[in-house]
Amino acid sequence: MRKTHVLIIEDEKLIRWSLVQRFNDEGYVTSEAENGKRGLDEMAETVFDLVMLDYKLPDTTGLEILRKIREFDRDIVVIMMTAYSNVEDAVEAMRIGAYDYVAKPFRMDELMLTVDKGLEATRLKREVRDFRRKIQAKFGTDRIIGSCKVMQDMMQTIHDVAVGGASTVFLRGASGTGKDLVAKVIHYNSDRADRPFMNITCTALSENLLESELFGHEKGAFTDAKSTKKGLLELAEGGTVFLDEVGDMPPALQAKLLRFLEERAFRRVGGVEDIEVDVRVIAATNRDIDSAVASGAFRQDLFYRLNIIPIFLPPLCDRGEDIKLLGNHFLASFAQEFKRDVNGLTLDAWEKLGSYNWPGNVRELRNAIERAVLLSKNTTLELTDFILGMGDSADAIGIQNLQLPPKGVDLQEVEEQLVRQAMNRANGNQSKAARLLSLSRDQLRYRLEKFNLPKP
Repeated sequence: MRKTHVLIIEDEKLIRWSLVQRFNDEGYVTSEAENGKRGLDEMAETVFDLVMLDYKLPDTTGLEILRKIREFDRDIVVIMMTAYSNVEDAVEAMRIGAYDYVAKPFRMDELMLTVDKGLEATRLKREVRDFRRKIQAKFGTDRIIGSCKVMQDMMQTIHDVAVGGASTVFLRGASGTGKDLVAKVIHYNSDRADRPFMNITCTALSENLLESELFGHEKGAFTDAKSTKKGLLELAEGGTVFLDEVGDMPPALQAKLLRFLEERAFRRVGGVEDIEVDVRVIAATNRDIDSAVASGAFRQDLFYRLNIIPIFLPPLCDRGEDIKLLGNHFLASFAQEFKRDVNGLTLDAWEKLGSYNWPGNVRELRNAIERAVLLSKNTTLELTDFILGMGDSADAIGIQNLQLPPKGVDLQEVEEQLVRQAMNRANGNQSKAARLLSLSRDQLRYRLEKFNLPKP
C-alpha cells in the first residue's frame, strides 16, 4: 500500500525540521524545501498528497505557490502556515484552494488532526470522482447497441439532448426497449453527470406515497410524518429525475407535475412555501399515450408539456440485424460474469432468435441469453438451450394452452402465485425474479408489499 507523501515548504529550518520529524514519526514519507522554487521542483518529480506551505518565503509568497499547485493538481491537500495572522490572506488562501490556514506557533497535535481531516476529505473526493468515472463509462453512448437506421437516428438525438441541456425529455416505447438505459445515458453524458440521478416508477407506490416521494412533506403533514422529508425533485437539485411509467400516474398528481414543469417550483405535502429546483425531467411510458390522452386518462396539457423532445424506442422485432449484435454482446457479458466457456450460437439458434417476434424486446433477449448461458452444457449454444416466450419448450406452458375455468379465477390470486413462484425460482433474488416476470425491481417490490410476501 502506497504511503502518504508530504512536502514541507518552509524557510525556517527549525520549524521545517520539527515538521519532518513529526510526520516521519506518524509514518508519512516527507520531503522538504526552503523556498518556493525548490518546492515546485520537488513537485515536478514526486506526486504528493499533502503540502505544508509557508505564507512568506524568501523568493515568493505562499499564495503564488498555491495558485501554481492548483493549476496542475486539484487534489493535493495544502495547509497554509503563517506567523502573521491576517483574515484577508486566510480568505484568499481558502478561495484559491487551501484546505486550511494555521497560525504559528501551532500545536503539533492540533495540526495533525487538521492534516488527518484534510487527507480523509481528499480521499473521499477521489473515491467519489473515481466512482462517477466508472458510472459514466458504464453508461456511455456506446452502451446503446444498434446499427439499424432508426437506432442510429435515435442515438444522434440522444447525444444532442444530452449535450444540449433540454430540461424535459419524453421516452416512448414498449416495455423492455431500454428506456431506463437511455435515461441514464442522457444524464451521464450531460453537464449534469456529477449531480444526482433519481428515478421512481410511478406505478410502484400508492398515490399518497408517490406524492410524498416526489415532492417531500412537512412535519405533521399526515399521521406518520414525524419529520420534514425532502422529495426526489429536491434531492436531485442540479441533476436528473427519471419518472418511469408516467402514463399511469394518478390524475391528481398529473396536475401537480404539470405545475412543476411549467414553474420549476413545487410545495412539499403540507407546505406553504414554493421550492425552486433546477432538474432535468426525463419521463417514460410504455402506454399508447395518444389513446390515453384521447380517452381523458392522461391530461392533454401535461402530454404537450412532456412531449417537447420525444424519443421513440423501436421494438426489437423492427431492428433486424441488431438482434445478433445484441445477442453477441449479452453472450460475451454473461459468459464473463458466470465464467462459462460459451463462445457462440449455432446457425439454427440464430435463425430462431431472428424469426422470433420478441414481445419483451431487448429485456427478453437479454434474459433468454442469460438463461441459456447459465444452464447450457454446450460451448456453442443450441436451439434447445433457448426458451422463448411461453411455448417454445416442453418445460413451458403455452399461452394457447391456458384455459379460463368455467367459474373464472381470482386474478389477484393468480398474480400472487406467479410472484411467489418467481421468487422461489430465483432463490429470493429480486432482480432475477423481476426478470422472470418481465417487471422492473420497483414493480416487483410493489407486488411483494401488495401481497404481503416476505422480502429477503
